[in-house]
Amino acid sequence: MVEKLIREGYIKSEKVKQAMLRVPRHLFVPEDVRRLAYEDTPLPIGFGQTISAPHMVALMCELADLDTGMKVLEVGTGSGYHAAVMAEIVAPEGVEKERWGHVFTVERISELAEFARRNLTTTGYSGRVTVVVGDGTKGYAERSPYDRIVVTAAAPSIPKPLIDQLKVGGKLIIPIGDRFLQYLYVVEKRSDQEVSSEAIIPCLFVPLVGEYGWKNSLEVL
Repeated sequence: MVEKLIREGYIKSEKVKQAMLRVPRHLFVPEDVRRLAYEDTPLPIGFGQTISAPHMVALMCELADLDTGMKVLEVGTGSGYHAAVMAEIVAPEGVEKERWGHVFTVERISELAEFARRNLTTTGYSGRVTVVVGDGTKGYAERSPYDRIVVTAAAPSIPKPLIDQLKVGGKLIIPIGDRFLQYLYVVEKRSDQEVSSEAIIPCLFVPLVGEYGWKNSLEVL
């Protein structure tokens, strides 16, 4: 899987390569689809949600330009896989824990949050990833500001709380659009008053449901 993503240009950096080699993706998907864990496709994880295709995880990590010591907010925990990959970069084994960053990840569906916690504990990431149940469109102000924010569901527009909780100089990776046409954006907070954004590629994610997103998963159908 990783060799394929390198050939196709999704993995460009050594840190993303090593992170995706280390995280056992099959332990983050339900047993009935484990045979497909290393195929480059999204997979169902229950409750109408999916684990993103490996190429999208790689691309989002590359665009976020993660590094050791960063504090990251993820919106949309799902099964915990993407959070684990990011944790491998911001808090890698072999680096003193005092230099570790941390991934805070928000999931609105409590059953999925518990599924993710079990997966992260089983695979050894629970000390580097904190799973919170809540409305991810509101971010997680308790631990803000963040160096990076990565959103794994599509919003109609950029939720203002996420911009507010991003450090100056920080980056937000987010899909924006409706149910059928979305683009993955890189948003940079240049100052408290200036934000820039760039559309990178078309994409397709599940809806970002919450106060600053879609009101329910059917609204965008």
